[in-house]
Amino acid sequence: MRPHFRFEDLEIWQLARSLAVKFHKLADELERRRLYRYAEQLRAAGLSLTNNIAEGSGSTHPQEFKQFLNIARRSLFEDASMLMVLRVSAYFILVTLMGF
Repeated sequence: MRPHFRFEDLEIWQLARSLAVKFHKLADELERRRLYRYAEQLRAAGLSLTNNIAEGSGSTHPQEFKQFLNIARRSLFEDASMLMVLRVSAYFILVTLMGF
């Protein structure tokens, strides 16, 4: 039986995980179009969401947890910026079809 981690019960982590999965699917499509840098960056920022929430949840001090949540929030802004750039580029249809 695998261990159960505190972050798994956090709604914020569950939402971040759902977004990270969507970002990975979009990154797969971007790679098919040979947009490797976009794909790599989107995956990294998506993983940063869940990883920072998970890492922060292991903290014993609330202030430290807030710092990790802030880092995750900034990663979300990075993802949002990338989606906006893709949306106004030739990849508008792809971003729209992926539900962003």
